[in-house]
Amino acid sequence: MDWKQEWKALAVIAAAFPALYYLPAGNPRFDAAVMESLHLVKWYAREHVLLCLIPAFFIAGAISVFVRQESVLKYLGAKANKVLAYGVASVSGTILAVCSCTVLPLFAGIYKMGAGLGPASAFLYSGPAINVLAIILTARVLGLEIGAARAAGAVAFSVVVGLIMHLLFRKEELAKSQGFKLSREGASRPLWQTATYFGTMVAILVFANWGQPSQPAGFWQAVFAVKWPLTAAAAILLATMLAAWLRVPWWKVALAAAAPLVLALRYPQSPVVAFAAGAIGLSAVLSTEEGEAGEWFAASWGFAKQILPLLLAGVLVAGALLGRPEHEGLIPSAWVSGAVGGNSVGANLFASVAGAFMYFATLTEIPILQGLIGSGMGQGPALALLLAGPALSLPSMLVLRSIMGTKKTIAYVTLVVLMATVTGILYGQLL
Repeated sequence: MDWKQEWKALAVIAAAFPALYYLPAGNPRFDAAVMESLHLVKWYAREHVLLCLIPAFFIAGAISVFVRQESVLKYLGAKANKVLAYGVASVSGTILAVCSCTVLPLFAGIYKMGAGLGPASAFLYSGPAINVLAIILTARVLGLEIGAARAAGAVAFSVVVGLIMHLLFRKEELAKSQGFKLSREGASRPLWQTATYFGTMVAILVFANWGQPSQPAGFWQAVFAVKWPLTAAAAILLATMLAAWLRVPWWKVALAAAAPLVLALRYPQSPVVAFAAGAIGLSAVLSTEEGEAGEWFAASWGFAKQILPLLLAGVLVAGALLGRPEHEGLIPSAWVSGAVGGNSVGANLFASVAGAFMYFATLTEIPILQGLIGSGMGQGPALALLLAGPALSLPSMLVLRSIMGTKKTIAYVTLVVLMATVTGILYGQLL
């Protein structure tokens, strides 16, 4: 008998028993926090897993299979041209209207393929932070000054965070780049086909998640009115490319497309049902194929297994601690609103840390901030929360640790929090 292992097991039991014995079940705040965690994970599953994460997993898997490693190293690697690498990474959020969790599979995809830590970190921050709709809504609801400060701060943040991450781990990144064995084989298909292929998947991700704007008319509302026809058109184009370019048999593609088509016609008021059927059909087709199609599914499934359980666990914890908008968790909302008044260092730091651990879905940070400002939140802490919150969350931290390790995750989170704090202080003093 291995007594060392037995003592470890006994220690775990001894620690767990008192926690269960004194579990505050029946306490109103504790019971409410448990329900909040379940409500939040239910909402997350309904609103984000199908429409955001599943397309992101497929895109991440496609990056690892269809994008040549030479291209990633050339444009985003540790030795790539810095102006080009950080320029592309820092404005990626203008295309991807994603939250801090949805960007994780995409980050994992390019990082796994050899992207340098600096450009990859810039992409990781800019994906959820530089969202055109969010910046416009921020300016409209909270004021032009804070909207402009959010836009400028987010772009600058992504570059600065990326450069500092590169400098902190420069030796490790150079050693990592030396370890990649590049193939000398030519590309399997023309660049325009690969670009069209990825553009179609990004279109599905963007249009499926297009939120309803506050104004009843205008360009954004016009796009929202036809978001599902646009999503369907992109899905049809993707199905065509599967058969034409990946050599998936036409009958398989047609069979997989039949279910979402029937469901879309039968239940036009529930397009998510047809979307889910399409995702299942695509998975079934790819998983039964050999070659690139099969590799694509395997890579996508690998990202899903790595990321999704950690995200759901993190959402449960975040819901229990902080609750949902207008609902409290274990931490009273009065503590938060009372700690972010004025423009002190403490207020800005608290806003940055609170924003970093809270989970913000795309655009939800704006009404939350509107309520906090109405309760006395200072302008500096408001900007600090806007810069730290959408780019970080407790669930995303758990996933980042599994992708790039504890040390790099701590460095990234610390940089975002400190920079958001300093920017909030400066902005508050200027006002």
